[in-house]
Amino acid sequence: MHTIDTLALMQTSPRRYHHGDLRAALLARAEETLREKGTAALSLRELARDLGVSHAAPSRHFKDKQALLDALALVGYERLTRVMAESQADAGEAFRKRLEAMVHAYVGFCLDNAVLLDLMYSIKHDPEASEALQEATRQWSELIEVLVSDGQRSGEVREGSIERVGVPVFATLHGYADLAATGMLPPEIAEHGLDEVIAFMLRGCAPDGRA
Repeated sequence: MHTIDTLALMQTSPRRYHHGDLRAALLARAEETLREKGTAALSLRELARDLGVSHAAPSRHFKDKQALLDALALVGYERLTRVMAESQADAGEAFRKRLEAMVHAYVGFCLDNAVLLDLMYSIKHDPEASEALQEATRQWSELIEVLVSDGQRSGEVREGSIERVGVPVFATLHGYADLAATGMLPPEIAEHGLDEVIAFMLRGCAPDGRA
């Protein structure tokens, strides 16, 4: 069976895939399909056809469509973590500047990856989510926790548990990003709204007497 599949792959593919390349190609094409047509349009057989490989070839990497969706969500969280972490590289030490950089990074990601983000959050809450996916979600959420914790140590953020302070910050951030990504913001708000959201978040985080 392995020999037959290999021959079919070589004969039908416009290019030969080396070990490991097909999985990456499948994920890349799956994300394109997700953006263009949505989750319902994803099919391992269709992806194989798009890439010019045998219909059995994708099963070596993904046992079914759900496994493909899980892998896409994992890729999304890894990308989001990288984008948010990179936003902190040149932001300096002040909480305000770090928050501004992270907010812009998150909203930018949401605008560029709206459909993927929906998939990421829906699979995140699946009780059967893989350990790798759970770890990926933990890593990116820790970036917000570290930001809030550092702000508390420097006296720029009010005291309280990380959850109590951080959850309102993220809720505000994600709510704005979701409205922006779905086109729900009026043009006059979309143009300057993010600056106002950041100011609102800073007031919410400020120590007593400094809001």
